[in-house]
Amino acid sequence: MVVALNETLLEESRRPTVVADVKTLIDAEVSDKKGASGLAVKGGYAAVKKVSPSIVTDAVETLLPQFSERLEPFWASFQGSGEGSFANYLVGRGEEVSDALLSVTDARIDASSRPSLKKVYATMRPSAKKNVVEALPRLGELVQKHAS
Repeated sequence: MVVALNETLLEESRRPTVVADVKTLIDAEVSDKKGASGLAVKGGYAAVKKVSPSIVTDAVETLLPQFSERLEPFWASFQGSGEGSFANYLVGRGEEVSDALLSVTDARIDASSRPSLKKVYATMRPSAKKNVVEALPRLGELVQKHAS
């Protein structure tokens, strides 16, 4: 039986743990960045958190339903694929998955009335796809942990 992600990831008793795990994933991904581009990501992330210390958690809480919706087709296909790891499944479809996930944040930023966030996002967006692709192993593990 295929179980929809929104039935598991967004389930009331599980959702706070999922949100906390996603925030931990984001913190780890940012921390792992190296070189000049890593410094830019770290600086942008720090700037966003400076605007509002709870902004990352709030954003995850708000965007989780849309991210879950965008991941749903991949999850459904994975469940019928016989592949053992959702992380590997996502990595194998990195371009497509990152486009699906970034469509959520792009729409959110377009609708934002906060010029400071729009400015930071605009500087980070060109490298966002690469960063999302790099995060897919952790994301796949997180989703599989909570949705299985």
